Amino acid sequence: MADGTKLSHTAAIILQAISAGHGYGFSVMEMTGLPSGTVYPAMRRLERDELIRSEWEPQSIADAGQRPPRKYYELTRAGKATLEASHKRYPLLARLIPSPEVESA
Repeated sequence: MADGTKLSHTAAIILQAISAGHGYGFSVMEMTGLPSGTVYPAMRRLERDELIRSEWEPQSIADAGQRPPRKYYELTRAGKATLEASHKRYPLLARLIPSPEVESA
C-alpha cells in the first residue's frame, strides 16, 4: 500500500496526526476531530497493514500521571512512504495537521 492509492482520507488524516507527534488515540481524536468509533478501528487496520506500530507505555509512567496506560503509535517505513504518497492525493493534508518540522520552518 506504499503507493497510497487505497488510503482513505480518514486513514491519511490519522497517519498525518501520528506523524505530527500525536502518538496516542485520544490525542489523535483531539487533533483530527474524529470520534473514537472511527479512530480506533482505523488505527487497528493501519497497524494490521503495517503502516503504524504500537507500544504500551510503562505502567510506572501511567501511575505517575494517575491515569491508565496509553498505547503509543508511530509510523513504520511503509507508513511514512504511504503518507508521503497521500500528500499528492490530498494536498491540503499537511496544512490541516502540520508536522513539527513544518511549524518550525
